[in-house]
Amino acid sequence: MIDLLDTVLKAMLDEPLMAPALQPLLDADVSFITPDKTYAPVQETINLFLYEARENRELRDPVPIVETRNGLSVRKRPPLRVDCSYMVTTWSKKTGVDKVAAEHRLLSLAFNWLSRFPTVPERYLRVPNTNPVQYVLPGQVFPPPTMVAQLDGAKNAGEFWNALGIPPRPYFNLIVTIAMDLAQEVEGAMVTTISTHYHAADPASDEERIILGGTVRDAANTPVADAWVRLEPAGLTQITDHDGRFVFASVARGAGMTLKARAMGRTDITRPNVDVPSLTGEYDLQFT
Repeated sequence: MIDLLDTVLKAMLDEPLMAPALQPLLDADVSFITPDKTYAPVQETINLFLYEARENRELRDPVPIVETRNGLSVRKRPPLRVDCSYMVTTWSKKTGVDKVAAEHRLLSLAFNWLSRFPTVPERYLRVPNTNPVQYVLPGQVFPPPTMVAQLDGAKNAGEFWNALGIPPRPYFNLIVTIAMDLAQEVEGAMVTTISTHYHAADPASDEERIILGGTVRDAANTPVADAWVRLEPAGLTQITDHDGRFVFASVARGAGMTLKARAMGRTDITRPNVDVPSLTGEYDLQFT
């Protein structure tokens, strides 16, 4: 997965349509090799050294995802959200003052360009000229957020450069947060009950749990598979099956809930003021 992120970042730095003032970036090589004392690029180079990968627990979703597949209910652990931290440096074959100027100029151009993207644009995630669309970095329901020159784990930069055996160099850090599917699933029989009541000997202790389901479609009324559907404030998440269907189990009765849907390449949709159970019995969502 991280190697695919490298491919995406290289594509961002090789963007042929960037502004003329940033065109020197296109003449530079992009490398992910560890810049130690043996590192000797043969041309001007932007080096992105991956020094850390850690789970982003602030973005962790603790709620399992329930997917309907082949008549079964499949519970999946939500993808990890992983911060991939790169140290970005620039290298030139020039010498003396010219070398410093060239490296600083290239570093500032890379800083300028990468700072323009709060998230990785979808065009860099797509494999060109594929129909249906394929992705270089699959499984990214959320556009990968980026941070440039923020606080990071490379706090002891002097020790870092000393470990690599080279003099300290100017750098900035780039952090990209990607989703990583753990592929952990548990299958079970689909539940078709609409409403269930539980109570002890005293009927006053009655507790009702509701099962609701619907379909996600696009503007052409075609079912959308692999869309994420969220029910708030219940905090439940599902992924639609190949027919665009989703089912939420064990939902408490309530009014004014919100259904949300998200899918790669589409604008998020929100359906507010959903009552559970709905008087119409309909919980469908449609992308516009």
